[in-house]
Amino acid sequence: MGRKKITAILLTAAITAAAGTVSGCGEKEIKLNRYDVQFLDLFDTVTSVVAYTEDEETFQAYAEEFYEELKTYHQLYDIYNDYEGIANLKTINDQAGKAPVKVDGKIIGMLKEAVEMDEKTNGYMNVAMGSVLSIWHQYRTAGINDPKAAELPPMAELSAAAKHMDISQVVIDEEASTVYLPDPDMSLDVGSIAKGYATEMVCRKLEEKGLAHGLISVGGNVRAIGAKDDGSLWKVGIQNPDLESSTRYLHTVGLKDMSLVTSGSYQRYYTVEGENYHHIIHPELLMPWNEYTSVSILCKDSGMADCLSTAVFNMDFEEGKELIESLDGVEALWMFENGEEACTSGFQAFMVME
Repeated sequence: MGRKKITAILLTAAITAAAGTVSGCGEKEIKLNRYDVQFLDLFDTVTSVVAYTEDEETFQAYAEEFYEELKTYHQLYDIYNDYEGIANLKTINDQAGKAPVKVDGKIIGMLKEAVEMDEKTNGYMNVAMGSVLSIWHQYRTAGINDPKAAELPPMAELSAAAKHMDISQVVIDEEASTVYLPDPDMSLDVGSIAKGYATEMVCRKLEEKGLAHGLISVGGNVRAIGAKDDGSLWKVGIQNPDLESSTRYLHTVGLKDMSLVTSGSYQRYYTVEGENYHHIIHPELLMPWNEYTSVSILCKDSGMADCLSTAVFNMDFEEGKELIESLDGVEALWMFENGEEACTSGFQAFMVME
């Protein structure tokens, strides 16, 4: 994409602010400047890139690289739209029960990680729930468009769809680079991993290209590349699920080469007879589960953090805490419906003062 074209898409122009210097032994000091940019046409959310680079041209190159890479993942993981010349998740779903689909390795890699995380979370991170989630999507969309006529999906309809969400039936042929759903009524929905996995992969590519100080947020999936230019931590606030509270953030955490992902009930929902129904559907209940208002995960890998935030949101607290405590380098924070909170043993070490 040319520079003029991407500039038209960006919502916020790059902003420069003198930040500091970087130097090596015997090397001339290099002053780094802070730049940031935002856009909103990918993954149906706001994406922001903040980085310290030597000059605006260098930052622009990183921003364009980031945009193009994230756009590729957005199109590949789309379950609603077709793109000319691209076999994506919608293609796989459309070909369910018909034939394997040859796909980009970016789909193979993501689905392999999704299957591994489903096993690790005992079935609480199932990307083969598309048959059930699509029903909820239809009712939620209709309810948002016409609140007075909003209704819940019939449990009989959900139960029938749940017969077609056995993730073990997803056939991934890594050598042939194909994916096949033998059940014609099965479909994939990767909302529990797509943004996090894409964010992680794109950030790794930027690191390989030389970016040393960056903070990326894709719809709240936050990934820190290194620290700030002066070595200090990136400070990131964890959203207070109580949107009417005067306190915007529950806590502020300091990040360096870490990811923060939060799943919550406070943003995507619709209302039926005065009660809110959020978008995180419990794989056994086939309904939203209202034990927590949010679950936040801290770990190095954004894809893993995305998976865990969804899975743990649907787990009993003790089960979820035991899982997180068993994983190296992973911490979690729970906000309960009654306003109380709890966290894993190492979470508080990441908390910082504003």
